Amino acid sequence: MVIANTVRDSIVDGPGLRFTVFTQGCPHGCPGCHNPATWPFEGGEEVTVEELLRRLGDDPLCAGLTLSGGEPFCQAAECAELARRAKQRGLNIWVYTGYTYEALIEEADPDRLALLAASDVLVDGPFVEALKSYEALYRGSTNQRLIDLNATRRTGKLNLWTRPDPLAHFTRPSS
Repeated sequence: MVIANTVRDSIVDGPGLRFTVFTQGCPHGCPGCHNPATWPFEGGEEVTVEELLRRLGDDPLCAGLTLSGGEPFCQAAECAELARRAKQRGLNIWVYTGYTYEALIEEADPDRLALLAASDVLVDGPFVEALKSYEALYRGSTNQRLIDLNATRRTGKLNLWTRPDPLAHFTRPSS
């Protein structure tokens, strides 16, 4: 697997503290991309899934693994393996992609489908500079969707992820 970088304790790539892997190589080349250094398929650091799992460690505060890029679906088999192994540790898995969910499903590539199957949330669609928003939760532009893949698999139709209400478990005293 070829990566550009990893970030420990990210708070911008999904909820909670996350271990983020930035893959090397992206075919999309979105104008205004925040990470154009990841576009070339040459360069980066060659690592094994085992090495990434070692870097991930056993931090009890880490809530999840995020695969970003570059384009994780260009290394789908390796990313799927990493996601499966991280999920076995109890982590939730988020994947950022410039492809749409529908295009990935229609393509029916087994490795890409395996990565979708190992993931909990897909942030899909290209970054569109004209739709850039600092208020778009966990997204760079408002066209990108946060797809709840677990709910989508369960219902058979596309479901968007919504941030849980952190106060939902508190009850108000009755009057």
